[in-house]
Amino acid sequence: MSLPLPAFIALRYATAGKQNSFVSFINKFSVAGIALGLAALIIVLSVMNGFESQLKQRVLGIVPQVVAYAPLSDETITTLPGVRAAMPYRETEGVIQSRQGLRGVQIHGVDANVMSAQSIVSDNLLTGRFSDLAARSFHVIIGRALATQLDVRPGDRLRVMLAGASIYTPFGRMPSQRLVTVSGIYDLGSQMDSKVVYMSLADLTRLMRLRADTPANTRLFLDDAFAYQQVVDALAPLEITVDNWRSRQGPLFDAVKMEKNMMFLMLLLIIAVAAFNIVSALVMVVSEKQGDIAILQTQGMTGRRMMSVFMLNGLFNGVKGALIGLVAGVAIVINLNTLLELLGIPIVLSADGAGVPVVIQWSQVILVTVFSLMLCVLASVYPATRAMRVNPATALQNE
Repeated sequence: MSLPLPAFIALRYATAGKQNSFVSFINKFSVAGIALGLAALIIVLSVMNGFESQLKQRVLGIVPQVVAYAPLSDETITTLPGVRAAMPYRETEGVIQSRQGLRGVQIHGVDANVMSAQSIVSDNLLTGRFSDLAARSFHVIIGRALATQLDVRPGDRLRVMLAGASIYTPFGRMPSQRLVTVSGIYDLGSQMDSKVVYMSLADLTRLMRLRADTPANTRLFLDDAFAYQQVVDALAPLEITVDNWRSRQGPLFDAVKMEKNMMFLMLLLIIAVAAFNIVSALVMVVSEKQGDIAILQTQGMTGRRMMSVFMLNGLFNGVKGALIGLVAGVAIVINLNTLLELLGIPIVLSADGAGVPVVIQWSQVILVTVFSLMLCVLASVYPATRAMRVNPATALQNE
Protein backbone atom coordinates (compact mmCIF):
# COMPACT_ATOMS: atom_id res chain seq x y z
CA MET A 1 0.00 0.00 0.00
CA SER A 2 1.48 3.34 -1.09
CA LEU A 3 1.50 6.11 1.50
CA PRO A 4 1.41 9.86 0.91
CA LEU A 5 4.92 11.32 0.83
CA PRO A 6 4.74 13.08 4.27
CA ALA A 7 3.43 9.88 5.90
CA PHE A 8 6.11 7.76 4.17
CA ILE A 9 8.95 10.03 5.34
CA ALA A 10 7.48 10.30 8.87
CA LEU A 11 7.24 6.52 9.09
CA ARG A 12 10.88 6.16 7.97
CA TYR A 13 12.02 8.64 10.63
CA ALA A 14 9.90 6.93 13.32
CA THR A 15 11.19 3.42 12.54
CA ALA A 16 14.81 4.13 11.61
CA GLY A 17 17.18 3.36 14.43
CA LYS A 18 20.68 3.10 12.96
CA GLN A 19 21.34 6.63 11.74
CA ASN A 20 21.58 8.18 15.19
CA SER A 21 21.57 5.86 18.16
CA PHE A 22 20.93 8.67 20.67
CA VAL A 23 17.89 10.01 18.81
CA SER A 24 16.68 6.43 18.44
CA PHE A 25 17.08 5.94 22.19
CA ILE A 26 15.07 9.09 22.94
CA ASN A 27 12.34 7.88 20.55
CA LYS A 28 12.17 4.50 22.24
CA PHE A 29 12.23 6.11 25.67
CA SER A 30 9.28 8.35 24.81
CA VAL A 31 7.33 5.39 23.39
CA ALA A 32 8.07 3.39 26.56
CA GLY A 33 6.97 6.33 28.71
CA ILE A 34 3.66 6.64 26.91
CA ALA A 35 3.09 2.87 27.13
CA LEU A 36 3.95 2.79 30.85
CA GLY A 37 1.80 5.80 31.67
CA LEU A 38 -1.21 4.56 29.73
CA ALA A 39 -0.95 1.03 31.17
CA ALA A 40 -0.68 2.42 34.72
CA LEU A 41 -3.63 4.72 34.10
CA ILE A 42 -5.82 1.87 32.83
CA ILE A 43 -4.85 -0.36 35.77
CA VAL A 44 -5.46 2.28 38.44
CA LEU A 45 -8.76 3.45 36.95
CA SER A 46 -10.01 -0.15 36.69
CA VAL A 47 -9.10 -0.88 40.31
CA MET A 48 -10.72 2.36 41.50
CA ASN A 49 -13.82 1.50 39.45
CA GLY A 50 -13.84 -1.88 41.17
CA PHE A 51 -13.73 -0.32 44.62
CA GLU A 52 -16.46 2.14 43.70
CA SER A 53 -18.60 -0.69 42.32
CA GLN A 54 -18.12 -2.68 45.54
CA LEU A 55 -19.19 0.31 47.63
CA LYS A 56 -22.12 1.03 45.34
CA GLN A 57 -23.28 -2.57 45.44
CA ARG A 58 -22.77 -3.32 49.12
CA VAL A 59 -23.34 -0.03 50.92
CA LEU A 60 -26.16 1.21 48.69
CA GLY A 61 -27.64 -2.28 48.71
CA ILE A 62 -28.46 -1.74 52.38
CA VAL A 63 -29.06 2.01 52.54
CA PRO A 64 -32.41 3.03 51.00
CA GLN A 65 -31.62 4.58 47.64
CA VAL A 66 -34.68 6.86 47.55
CA VAL A 67 -37.44 7.14 50.15
CA ALA A 68 -40.66 9.08 49.59
CA TYR A 69 -42.25 10.04 52.90
CA ALA A 70 -45.74 9.27 51.66
CA PRO A 71 -47.51 6.33 50.00
CA LEU A 72 -47.12 6.31 46.20
CA SER A 73 -49.68 4.81 43.87
CA ASP A 74 -48.73 2.20 41.30
CA GLU A 75 -49.47 4.70 38.52
CA THR A 76 -47.03 7.20 40.01
CA ILE A 77 -44.33 4.58 40.50
CA THR A 78 -44.54 3.41 36.88
CA THR A 79 -43.90 6.97 35.66
CA LEU A 80 -40.70 7.37 37.66
CA PRO A 81 -37.54 6.93 35.53
CA GLY A 82 -35.11 4.19 36.49
CA VAL A 83 -37.28 2.69 39.27
CA ARG A 84 -37.47 -1.09 39.11
CA ALA A 85 -39.54 -1.72 42.27
CA ALA A 86 -41.10 -0.08 45.31
CA MET A 87 -42.41 -1.20 48.67
CA PRO A 88 -44.03 0.27 51.81
CA TYR A 89 -41.32 1.01 54.33
CA ARG A 90 -40.59 2.36 57.78
CA GLU A 91 -37.33 3.12 59.50
CA THR A 92 -36.47 4.05 63.04
CA GLU A 93 -33.51 4.07 65.39
CA GLY A 94 -33.38 1.86 68.42
CA VAL A 95 -31.25 -0.19 70.75
CA ILE A 96 -30.82 -3.94 70.50
CA GLN A 97 -29.70 -5.86 73.59
CA SER A 98 -28.27 -9.31 74.18
CA ARG A 99 -26.56 -10.92 77.13
CA GLN A 100 -23.23 -9.58 75.87
CA GLY A 101 -24.27 -5.93 75.65
CA LEU A 102 -26.31 -3.55 73.58
CA ARG A 103 -25.87 -1.64 70.32
CA GLY A 104 -27.59 1.26 68.64
CA VAL A 105 -29.10 0.19 65.31
CA GLN A 106 -31.35 1.29 62.48
CA ILE A 107 -34.45 -0.88 62.22
CA HIS A 108 -35.97 -1.22 58.76
CA GLY A 109 -39.57 -2.36 58.46
CA VAL A 110 -39.80 -4.07 55.07
CA ASP A 111 -41.97 -6.14 52.79
CA ALA A 112 -40.41 -9.60 52.79
CA ASN A 113 -41.52 -10.48 49.25
CA VAL A 114 -40.06 -7.32 47.69
CA MET A 115 -36.81 -7.66 49.63
CA SER A 116 -36.43 -11.27 48.50
CA ALA A 117 -36.84 -10.27 44.85
CA GLN A 118 -35.06 -6.89 44.72
CA SER A 119 -32.50 -6.48 47.50
CA ILE A 120 -28.89 -7.64 47.31
CA VAL A 121 -29.22 -8.53 51.00
CA SER A 122 -31.33 -11.56 50.09
CA ASP A 123 -28.47 -12.82 47.90
CA ASN A 124 -26.02 -12.52 50.79
CA LEU A 125 -27.96 -14.27 53.54
CA LEU A 126 -25.78 -16.74 55.43
CA THR A 127 -28.80 -18.25 57.14
CA GLY A 128 -32.54 -17.67 56.99
CA ARG A 129 -34.86 -16.09 54.44
CA PHE A 130 -36.80 -12.87 54.25
CA SER A 131 -39.98 -14.93 54.12
CA ASP A 132 -39.32 -15.70 57.80
CA LEU A 133 -40.25 -12.09 58.59
CA ALA A 134 -43.95 -12.83 58.80
CA ALA A 135 -46.32 -10.40 60.50
CA ARG A 136 -46.63 -10.90 64.27
CA SER A 137 -43.67 -13.28 64.29
CA PHE A 138 -41.29 -10.59 65.58
CA HIS A 139 -38.39 -12.17 63.77
CA VAL A 140 -35.38 -10.11 62.69
CA ILE A 141 -32.50 -10.45 60.24
CA ILE A 142 -29.22 -8.92 61.39
CA GLY A 143 -25.75 -8.46 59.92
CA ARG A 144 -22.90 -10.83 60.63
CA ALA A 145 -20.83 -8.04 62.21
CA LEU A 146 -23.66 -7.20 64.62
CA ALA A 147 -24.21 -10.89 65.41
CA THR A 148 -20.51 -11.19 66.27
CA GLN A 149 -20.60 -8.10 68.49
CA LEU A 150 -23.67 -9.37 70.36
CA ASP A 151 -22.55 -13.03 70.28
CA VAL A 152 -25.88 -14.30 68.95
CA ARG A 153 -26.89 -17.03 66.51
CA PRO A 154 -30.05 -17.87 64.60
CA GLY A 155 -32.79 -18.76 67.07
CA ASP A 156 -31.42 -16.56 69.87
CA ARG A 157 -33.62 -13.92 71.45
CA LEU A 158 -32.83 -10.21 71.58
CA ARG A 159 -34.54 -7.25 73.17
CA VAL A 160 -35.35 -4.30 70.91
CA MET A 161 -36.07 -0.91 72.49
CA LEU A 162 -37.33 2.25 70.77
CA ALA A 163 -36.84 5.47 72.73
CA GLY A 164 -38.97 7.37 70.22
CA ALA A 165 -42.03 5.24 71.02
CA SER A 166 -41.98 5.40 74.81
CA ILE A 167 -44.94 4.63 77.04
CA TYR A 168 -45.89 5.68 80.57
CA THR A 169 -45.76 3.03 83.28
CA PRO A 170 -45.97 3.06 87.08
CA PHE A 171 -42.17 3.24 87.00
CA GLY A 172 -42.12 6.28 84.76
CA ARG A 173 -41.67 6.71 81.03
CA MET A 174 -40.26 3.56 79.44
CA PRO A 175 -39.19 2.91 75.85
CA SER A 176 -41.29 0.62 73.73
CA GLN A 177 -39.60 -2.77 73.76
CA ARG A 178 -40.07 -6.29 72.58
CA LEU A 179 -38.26 -9.61 72.57
CA VAL A 180 -37.45 -10.69 69.02
CA THR A 181 -35.95 -13.84 67.51
CA VAL A 182 -32.96 -13.85 65.19
CA SER A 183 -34.14 -15.77 62.12
CA GLY A 184 -31.38 -14.83 59.65
CA ILE A 185 -27.91 -13.35 59.28
CA TYR A 186 -26.58 -11.49 56.23
CA ASP A 187 -23.04 -10.54 55.30
CA LEU A 188 -22.27 -7.88 52.70
CA GLY A 189 -18.89 -7.01 54.15
CA SER A 190 -19.81 -3.33 54.54
CA GLN A 191 -19.83 -0.92 57.46
CA MET A 192 -23.64 -1.07 57.48
CA ASP A 193 -23.67 -4.76 58.49
CA SER A 194 -23.40 -3.78 62.14
CA LYS A 195 -26.02 -1.04 61.96
CA VAL A 196 -29.09 -2.29 60.05
CA VAL A 197 -31.69 -4.75 61.36
CA TYR A 198 -34.61 -5.95 59.22
CA MET A 199 -38.07 -6.60 60.62
CA SER A 200 -41.53 -7.11 59.20
CA LEU A 201 -43.24 -3.79 58.44
CA ALA A 202 -46.31 -4.81 60.45
CA ASP A 203 -44.20 -5.77 63.47
CA LEU A 204 -42.24 -2.51 63.38
CA THR A 205 -45.51 -0.57 63.11
CA ARG A 206 -46.74 -2.27 66.32
CA LEU A 207 -43.40 -1.70 68.04
CA MET A 208 -43.54 2.00 67.13
CA ARG A 209 -47.02 2.19 68.72
CA LEU A 210 -48.65 3.26 65.46
CA ARG A 211 -52.08 2.30 64.21
CA ALA A 212 -52.11 -0.54 61.72
CA ASP A 213 -53.66 1.72 59.06
CA THR A 214 -51.05 4.50 59.48
CA PRO A 215 -49.68 5.31 55.99
CA ALA A 216 -46.16 4.01 55.45
CA ASN A 217 -43.35 5.58 53.48
CA THR A 218 -42.31 4.26 50.07
CA ARG A 219 -38.85 2.85 49.42
CA LEU A 220 -37.76 2.87 45.79
CA PHE A 221 -35.27 0.45 44.24
CA LEU A 222 -33.37 2.01 41.32
CA ASP A 223 -31.67 0.43 38.31
CA ASP A 224 -28.70 2.72 38.98
CA ALA A 225 -28.34 4.20 42.46
CA PHE A 226 -26.23 7.06 41.06
CA ALA A 227 -29.21 8.16 38.92
CA TYR A 228 -31.26 9.14 41.97
CA GLN A 229 -31.56 12.80 41.00
CA GLN A 230 -33.91 12.17 38.09
CA VAL A 231 -36.27 10.31 40.44
CA VAL A 232 -36.11 13.15 42.98
CA ASP A 233 -36.87 15.67 40.21
CA ALA A 234 -39.82 13.58 39.01
CA LEU A 235 -41.30 13.55 42.53
CA ALA A 236 -40.75 17.29 43.08
CA PRO A 237 -44.05 18.41 41.44
CA LEU A 238 -45.97 16.12 43.83
CA GLU A 239 -44.63 18.14 46.79
CA ILE A 240 -43.59 14.97 48.60
CA THR A 241 -40.64 15.00 51.00
CA VAL A 242 -37.95 12.78 49.53
CA ASP A 243 -34.72 11.44 50.99
CA ASN A 244 -31.91 9.70 49.13
CA TRP A 245 -28.68 7.88 49.86
CA ARG A 246 -26.49 10.97 49.42
CA SER A 247 -27.72 12.46 52.68
CA ARG A 248 -26.13 9.51 54.51
CA GLN A 249 -23.34 8.13 52.35
CA GLY A 250 -22.58 11.05 50.01
CA PRO A 251 -19.27 12.06 51.67
CA LEU A 252 -17.94 8.50 51.33
CA PHE A 253 -18.57 8.35 47.59
CA ASP A 254 -17.33 11.92 47.13
CA ALA A 255 -14.05 10.91 48.79
CA VAL A 256 -13.71 7.89 46.48
CA LYS A 257 -14.44 10.04 43.43
CA MET A 258 -11.92 12.68 44.49
CA GLU A 259 -9.27 10.02 45.06
CA LYS A 260 -9.92 8.53 41.63
CA ASN A 261 -9.67 11.95 39.98
CA MET A 262 -6.41 12.74 41.78
CA MET A 263 -4.89 9.41 40.74
CA PHE A 264 -6.01 10.12 37.18
CA LEU A 265 -4.29 13.52 37.18
CA MET A 266 -1.10 12.18 38.76
CA LEU A 267 -0.75 9.37 36.22
CA LEU A 268 -1.46 11.76 33.37
CA LEU A 269 1.77 13.48 34.35
CA ILE A 270 3.67 10.32 33.34
CA ILE A 271 2.15 10.53 29.87
CA ALA A 272 2.87 14.27 29.77
CA VAL A 273 6.55 13.62 30.60
CA ALA A 274 6.69 11.06 27.79
CA ALA A 275 5.14 13.64 25.47
CA PHE A 276 7.92 16.09 26.39
CA ASN A 277 10.41 13.38 25.43
CA ILE A 278 8.76 13.33 22.01
CA VAL A 279 9.48 17.08 21.76
CA SER A 280 13.15 16.46 22.57
CA ALA A 281 13.45 13.59 20.10
CA LEU A 282 11.78 15.49 17.25
CA VAL A 283 13.84 18.63 17.86
CA MET A 284 16.98 16.48 17.54
CA VAL A 285 15.62 14.86 14.38
CA VAL A 286 14.90 18.29 12.89
CA SER A 287 18.42 19.47 13.73
CA GLU A 288 19.95 16.30 12.29
CA LYS A 289 17.84 16.26 9.14
CA GLN A 290 18.15 19.93 8.13
CA GLY A 291 19.96 18.95 4.95
CA ASP A 292 17.19 16.51 4.02
CA ILE A 293 14.57 19.12 4.83
CA ALA A 294 16.33 21.68 2.63
CA ILE A 295 16.55 19.25 -0.30
CA LEU A 296 12.86 18.39 -0.01
CA GLN A 297 11.99 22.09 0.07
CA THR A 298 14.08 22.79 -3.03
CA GLN A 299 12.21 19.98 -4.80
CA GLY A 300 8.91 21.68 -4.14
CA MET A 301 7.67 20.37 -0.76
CA THR A 302 5.68 23.14 0.89
CA GLY A 303 6.10 24.22 4.48
CA ARG A 304 2.74 22.75 5.49
CA ARG A 305 3.65 19.33 4.07
CA MET A 306 7.02 19.51 5.78
CA MET A 307 5.26 20.33 9.04
CA SER A 308 2.94 17.35 8.57
CA VAL A 309 5.98 15.04 8.26
CA PHE A 310 7.05 15.72 11.83
CA MET A 311 3.49 15.91 13.16
CA LEU A 312 2.95 12.42 11.78
CA ASN A 313 6.31 11.31 13.18
CA GLY A 314 5.15 12.27 16.67
CA LEU A 315 1.77 10.65 16.05
CA PHE A 316 3.42 7.38 14.96
CA ASN A 317 5.45 7.32 18.19
CA GLY A 318 2.28 8.02 20.14
CA VAL A 319 0.37 5.25 18.35
CA LYS A 320 3.15 2.74 19.13
CA GLY A 321 3.20 3.71 22.78
CA ALA A 322 -0.59 3.82 23.06
CA LEU A 323 -1.03 0.38 21.49
CA ILE A 324 1.60 -1.18 23.74
CA GLY A 325 0.15 0.53 26.82
CA LEU A 326 -3.42 -0.38 25.87
CA VAL A 327 -2.67 -4.07 25.36
CA ALA A 328 -0.42 -4.29 28.44
CA GLY A 329 -2.86 -2.39 30.66
CA VAL A 330 -5.92 -4.43 29.70
CA ALA A 331 -3.99 -7.72 29.95
CA ILE A 332 -2.69 -6.85 33.44
CA VAL A 333 -6.13 -5.76 34.63
CA ILE A 334 -7.76 -8.98 33.42
CA ASN A 335 -5.10 -11.10 35.14
CA LEU A 336 -4.32 -8.78 38.06
CA ASN A 337 -5.28 -11.12 40.89
CA THR A 338 -3.50 -14.04 39.21
CA LEU A 339 -0.35 -11.94 38.83
CA LEU A 340 -0.52 -10.83 42.48
CA GLU A 341 -0.84 -14.45 43.53
CA LEU A 342 2.11 -15.52 41.37
CA LEU A 343 4.23 -12.70 42.77
CA GLY A 344 3.30 -13.70 46.30
CA ILE A 345 1.64 -10.38 47.13
CA PRO A 346 -1.24 -11.20 49.52
CA ILE A 347 -3.63 -8.39 48.65
CA VAL A 348 -7.24 -9.33 49.42
CA LEU A 349 -9.37 -6.21 49.50
CA SER A 350 -12.68 -7.47 48.14
CA ALA A 351 -15.39 -7.93 50.73
CA ASP A 352 -15.84 -11.60 49.83
CA GLY A 353 -12.10 -12.32 49.87
CA ALA A 354 -11.96 -12.80 46.10
CA GLY A 355 -9.04 -10.41 45.62
CA VAL A 356 -8.75 -6.90 44.26
CA PRO A 357 -12.00 -5.87 42.55
CA VAL A 358 -11.50 -4.57 39.01
CA VAL A 359 -14.02 -3.13 36.56
CA ILE A 360 -12.91 -2.15 33.06
CA GLN A 361 -14.98 0.71 31.66
CA TRP A 362 -14.18 0.70 27.96
CA SER A 363 -15.35 4.28 27.54
CA GLN A 364 -12.64 5.34 30.02
CA VAL A 365 -10.03 3.20 28.28
CA ILE A 366 -10.86 4.73 24.90
CA LEU A 367 -10.89 8.24 26.40
CA VAL A 368 -7.43 7.98 28.01
CA THR A 369 -5.99 6.35 24.87
CA VAL A 370 -7.29 9.13 22.63
CA PHE A 371 -6.09 11.73 25.15
CA SER A 372 -2.60 10.20 25.06
CA LEU A 373 -2.54 10.43 21.27
CA MET A 374 -3.68 14.05 21.44
CA LEU A 375 -0.83 14.87 23.82
CA CYS A 376 1.62 13.29 21.37
CA VAL A 377 0.22 15.36 18.49
CA LEU A 378 0.39 18.57 20.56
CA ALA A 379 3.97 17.74 21.57
CA SER A 380 4.87 17.50 17.89
CA VAL A 381 3.66 21.01 17.01
CA TYR A 382 6.79 22.89 18.11
CA PRO A 383 9.36 20.62 16.36
CA ALA A 384 7.18 20.53 13.23
CA THR A 385 7.02 24.33 13.21
CA ARG A 386 10.82 24.50 13.45
CA ALA A 387 11.11 22.13 10.50
CA MET A 388 8.77 24.30 8.45
CA ARG A 389 10.94 27.36 9.14
CA VAL A 390 14.25 25.82 8.02
CA ASN A 391 15.98 28.05 5.49
CA PRO A 392 17.13 25.80 2.58
CA ALA A 393 20.06 28.03 1.58
CA THR A 394 21.44 28.20 5.12
CA ALA A 395 20.90 24.51 5.75
CA LEU A 396 22.63 23.43 2.53
CA GLN A 397 25.48 25.87 3.11
CA ASN A 398 26.16 24.27 6.49
CA GLU A 399 26.13 20.71 5.10
